Amino acid sequence: MKKTFSLFLVLMMTSMVWAENYAGKLRRNLFENPRYVMVVAHRGDWRGAPENSLQAFQNSIDMGVDMIEVDVHKTSDGVLVCMHDNTLNRTSTGKGKIEEHTLAELKELRLKPQHGAAATRHAIPTLEEVLNLCKGKILINIDKGYDYFQDVVKLMEKTGTTDQVIIKSGNRAEKVKAENGSVLEKVIYMPIVNLNAANAWELVDENLKLKPVAIECCMKEYNAQTEELLQLIREAGVKVWINSIWPSLCAGHDDDRAVEMKEPDEAWGWILERGATLIQTDRPEPLMQYLKKHKRRKLK
Repeated sequence: MKKTFSLFLVLMMTSMVWAENYAGKLRRNLFENPRYVMVVAHRGDWRGAPENSLQAFQNSIDMGVDMIEVDVHKTSDGVLVCMHDNTLNRTSTGKGKIEEHTLAELKELRLKPQHGAAATRHAIPTLEEVLNLCKGKILINIDKGYDYFQDVVKLMEKTGTTDQVIIKSGNRAEKVKAENGSVLEKVIYMPIVNLNAANAWELVDENLKLKPVAIECCMKEYNAQTEELLQLIREAGVKVWINSIWPSLCAGHDDDRAVEMKEPDEAWGWILERGATLIQTDRPEPLMQYLKKHKRRKLK
């Protein structure tokens, strides 16, 4: 009897270990690992496939990125689709506003690669398609999508991806609490704060009361105020997210400086020195190589 019970315990513990998929492991490290630096692919791997396409997200999964950033809009028949702009003009073969087209109409269009080149074979994906693609494999950051917060939550619950999705916004904390209430207890919400703003101290203080896992910190300039605010966030036990995609978001310490100017220490190294453990990037592969070199990519 004892042997049977012991075997049962071993099997049960083994099944619990197996039950944690890779996305679950990433989530655990997001909350519990202060050393691991998460790489967030901005609009997916848009250099290898059209931005916000299923292929761009699959490429990100294949290269070992921790999180993808996704933008969301709603069609005229109420379906959430993934596209950054609210119009079709720049990234697809269509014209006009997304909200003026049905999903069926959008599915007839094809996505364009960067810089508006000829159309590809890729269609505009729905958010549900993206969530199903990423389920268990990678974390997902909903950037442009707060306006559809409740719709996103329903899709997360439908697809079983609630534990791996982060919804963020730059709205005031009281507005977020008033509009979403107890839902905030079920999802990962992340505030966005411009650390150069005149009321940045107030914004950081009220967002810290939400007890987020991280705050996205934007800064055109780095000065005494931004330095002190970053310290305040870190000391509160909240992680720092910094975007390296454009100079205006990281005080000039961006991806192109790292790659094109060959100054990774002045770009990504500087961001690490500011205490960031989440970096949104347009250069995921070289950033991951840099972080591995500096021993900041070891999962627990």
